[in-house]
Amino acid sequence: MAVARTSRGPERVQTSARPAAARPATAQARAERPHPKKKRRSPGWVPNQHGAWAMLAAPLLVGIAMGGPAWVHLPLTAFWFVGYFAFYATGLWLKSRRKARYLPPVRAYALAAAPLGLLTAAMRPDLVRWAPLFVLPMGVGLAAYHLRKERSLLSGLATTAGSTLMTPVAYAAGGGSVDRHVWLVTAVLAAYFVGTVLYVKTMIREHDSAVHYWLSVGFHCAATVAMLLATPLLVLVFAALAVRAAVLPAFEATPKAVGIGEIAATVAVMAGVLAW
Repeated sequence: MAVARTSRGPERVQTSARPAAARPATAQARAERPHPKKKRRSPGWVPNQHGAWAMLAAPLLVGIAMGGPAWVHLPLTAFWFVGYFAFYATGLWLKSRRKARYLPPVRAYALAAAPLGLLTAAMRPDLVRWAPLFVLPMGVGLAAYHLRKERSLLSGLATTAGSTLMTPVAYAAGGGSVDRHVWLVTAVLAAYFVGTVLYVKTMIREHDSAVHYWLSVGFHCAATVAMLLATPLLVLVFAALAVRAAVLPAFEATPKAVGIGEIAATVAVMAGVLAW
């Protein structure tokens, strides 16, 4: 207890016996204290290329529907998706110049994909003959990541080629013999996804590029004419896609809105080829 003298006489002033360092911190002081940083999860675990999901699922589902389901489709489907996760994670690792924090998902997905691939091969050894066809598209895609050009047109076309090749593979897994019709269906899916790559660029990254716009419109018009060799339903579907490619780039749209539109377009194309 300290005593202070004033003009009115002695006045007792209460002081704390504890040193300042032992006093409770104020809210402001607590807020200013450095907080331990949370350990960030290494990137590459979840692919952020939303359009890739349609490219993965549609050719696989069309091939299964045309050839008939079989037990081997279960490990094949798992291998197809986990293999894509491994490809995506490896691409980011290469793009990062092989930084260690990008390596865990590469290792995990590769270890998960290997037994699935071996199980598929054990159930149907004849499917192994399709593997070489995927080497070039995968190599082009990984090289694009290494050069940090994974969003380039060439990379998109390589990814399209690799994804649509799953149609004859899934068909053959059902026990069917891949014939001319299966390859024509594969070509229709490839045409759709190539058009999608061009269209999405005009909506997002190349929104102001006249070259990309006319390339997209021209390709969609040519694809519509080519569908005259298929069925009237596919002609109508691709004509609608051509109109979309010509009109919608004049408007602003979020990537999410573009992605939702692609889901509807993919379902329409799948319905068209399965009705063929």
